[in-house]
Amino acid sequence: MIVTWAMLASRRCSSTKLILKRPPASGSGMEITINNHFLNMLPLHAHPFFGNALEFAIKKATPEGKATMTALLILSLFSWTIIITKARQLMIARKWAKKFFAAYEETRDPMDLKRKDESFEGAPAYSLYIRGADELDYHLKNYPVHVKARPDHTSDPAGHGSTAVFVKQSHARISAASFEAVKVVMEERAAAEAMTLEKGMIVLSTAVAGGPFIGLLGTVWGVMETFAGIASAGSASLTAMAPGVAGALICTVIGLLVAIPAMFSYNFMVTTIRSITQELDGFASRLANQMEHRYVDNRPLGDEIREANEYLASRLVAALKNGGGEEFPDMSRPLS
Repeated sequence: MIVTWAMLASRRCSSTKLILKRPPASGSGMEITINNHFLNMLPLHAHPFFGNALEFAIKKATPEGKATMTALLILSLFSWTIIITKARQLMIARKWAKKFFAAYEETRDPMDLKRKDESFEGAPAYSLYIRGADELDYHLKNYPVHVKARPDHTSDPAGHGSTAVFVKQSHARISAASFEAVKVVMEERAAAEAMTLEKGMIVLSTAVAGGPFIGLLGTVWGVMETFAGIASAGSASLTAMAPGVAGALICTVIGLLVAIPAMFSYNFMVTTIRSITQELDGFASRLANQMEHRYVDNRPLGDEIREANEYLASRLVAALKNGGGEEFPDMSRPLS
């Protein structure tokens, strides 16, 4: 049996026909008429109620309501711009931070990545690292403190003196005062990276908090205008009230449509940013500790005095051997 649907192509039709046709050899066709109310109950029937209601409400909105909707659309535009750009920024930061930490874990010296000239642009931790490494390198070149090598027998598990090693090579270090300057620079960079991650979040928080209230303002204003018009006309029928109320309520709908995506995005991004900043603070403390252990002169005061006396004595002996031709030693010069 061949089934053919024949619908009258008009919204004003009162019925729809379902025609069941048999093959020509079987005789005439059979026609069944079904009321439109039955088709409206079918799940596949697409009723354009939402589109019609939205269009009707916008058309009936007052000038104040339309001004409110325009403000909400502008706020929504800024909100979605921040959502897209911030999501991309956080995705890049996560990706490159993971690569940077993996590369840093493979090093033994905190300056190795700088010497290898590896780049991890986009990772906040890398920006902090390279700023601290540059500052440390500057102090090592301009304000070095030379430390003599000393033997260490503790690395020999059997305690044999013949296996003594030099744990402090004769290379430049920096003073504790210079290292304080390095730490200040790293703290400033960590704060700057946190501010960069949080930039623009005020727009999302404004959309979350202000969107519904702006929409509510338009709704209340529209309802007030509607009742004022009804009072002036002297008619209180539902037909007179419905267009104005519908035009007023659309402001609240748009306000919620602006606030809901901004709310979910704001909560997700704030959690991600907090995680990145905590990770950044932890790395800053770890990097400072490793730099201090490796490049800061933390000798006891007695050792510094002893080495200074030895340096002064050696310069005096050299001056006497040269027949007094050498000037008095300058103590401001670094020890060697």
